[in-house]
Amino acid sequence: MDALPRIDSSRLLRRLDELGRLGGTPAGGVSRLALSDEDKLGRDRLLAWMKEIGLDVRVDRVGNLFGFRRGAADESPVLFGSHLDTVRNGGRYDGAYGVLAALEVLQTLQEGGIQTRRPLLMAAFTNEEGARYAPDMQGSLAFVGDLSVEEALAVTGFDGSNFGDELRRIGYAGDFPCASIRPYACVELHVEQGPVLEKEGICIGAVEAITGISWQEVTLRGAANHAGTTPMDLRRDAGLAAARIVAYLRDLATDLGPAQRATCGMIAFQPNVINVIPGEARLSVDLRNTDEAVLRQAEARLAAFIERVAAEEGVEVERRRLVDVAPARCDPAVVAVIEAAAASLGLSCRRMNSGAGHDAQILARHFPTAMIFIPSQGGVSHSPAESSTPEDLTAGANVLLRTVLELAQ
Repeated sequence: MDALPRIDSSRLLRRLDELGRLGGTPAGGVSRLALSDEDKLGRDRLLAWMKEIGLDVRVDRVGNLFGFRRGAADESPVLFGSHLDTVRNGGRYDGAYGVLAALEVLQTLQEGGIQTRRPLLMAAFTNEEGARYAPDMQGSLAFVGDLSVEEALAVTGFDGSNFGDELRRIGYAGDFPCASIRPYACVELHVEQGPVLEKEGICIGAVEAITGISWQEVTLRGAANHAGTTPMDLRRDAGLAAARIVAYLRDLATDLGPAQRATCGMIAFQPNVINVIPGEARLSVDLRNTDEAVLRQAEARLAAFIERVAAEEGVEVERRRLVDVAPARCDPAVVAVIEAAAASLGLSCRRMNSGAGHDAQILARHFPTAMIFIPSQGGVSHSPAESSTPEDLTAGANVLLRTVLELAQ
């Protein structure tokens, strides 16, 4: 009989349900934007749970939450966790599952009196989603030192708020220094947010690569004019120029192959009146690929298309880069530990890529890092319909437990 510990499934599911109600929406989703009042509620609840099980809790200068558990040796820790913030009207499991599974792993070890050689460190990183502040993965960027504290605190959100002011307002402007911890290895457990595992009937994904992400804001300035009296050939229609760019994104992605993604998620016209030609259009562009060379090709082709459209439509263009995150390769040794952990539990496992960005890809720049995926029902995420079965949620947490134990010993 397998003598290794297992997590308490009912406790994990109960906590997921409780956390999901903090920022919960009537449709069953969650809106817990970074540094919002709802984010504060989630942080407060997590902090209480961490203290209840006896962790040494610290908050750094950008609001990252850490729970330390001492090891038998004074060595670099094994770090694992995810994030609590969500997109607007998102789901219950994206990020939160990885954090609460990390908490459950530590509580299981506490209750079993199991000592690890290396210290263990659970993390809940600030503003992974980038739904309110750009760049996304802001907390992990500051954690590894790729973004200074001063730069992070100065960020202005899409809603006009200041990151530093909001961090202080909700009471999570900590004093623990950023970029002061050098983990031995890092693991992030996450729902897949895609259809592959469910489609293939596989329980666990061992992530080998994480997509690169390029975000930009494009502003087009033409001339607002009367919709009825201005001839079509005399217009400088910023709205039409924007529409041409949005339509091109599908062609661009199709042409560059199945790994390429291209999306416009936000668009706004000025003056935004039904009978006025838009004088200004502002849109977002999200480009992703696990191959950096192809991602850069997508950027270059889009830039050339935008310039051509601007010339043809008589509009001026201003482009602002919001995020530029290179693709990341996961550490082969950590991936192998995940595979072995799944096998020890009798769980099917496959290697795969992540089409979503994660804190793990920032950590992977500096430390041996990999990810564990579990199936997402219907491949749905960033939606109230986001769901994973209790069996898969439990299985993923047990794989995390065994992966952490192996890395920590």
